[in-house]
Amino acid sequence: QVQLAESGGGLVQAGGSLSLSCVDSGTMFSVNSMGWYRQAPGSQRELVAGITAQGKANYLESVKGRFTISRDNAKRTMYLQMNSLKLEDTGVYYCNAWSPLSRAVYWGQGTQVTVSS
Repeated sequence: QVQLAESGGGLVQAGGSLSLSCVDSGTMFSVNSMGWYRQAPGSQRELVAGITAQGKANYLESVKGRFTISRDNAKRTMYLQMNSLKLEDTGVYYCNAWSPLSRAVYWGQGTQVTVSS
């Protein structure tokens, strides 16, 4: 079973940094593809960054060079380091996992990131 819990959101000024974490309480974290999504008010949820079980990462074009996704399989944790934050990075950030075993998608409860001017 996959259970995801995000942490690390908050309020930050434009140009600042935040680090998000997502812990999976399940036992098969290492085989799951993981990702960070965000949803701004009035907008659809979008993929910000994803990372495969092998550690290959991909990013939304607008965050390339500013955000870094990583994972620590021993700690069953995924991270998102966000630097040079912009107002448009504001939103609820969700942790996402896709399990090749159950072929199911799982979501965390979300954590709010607010970037102020």
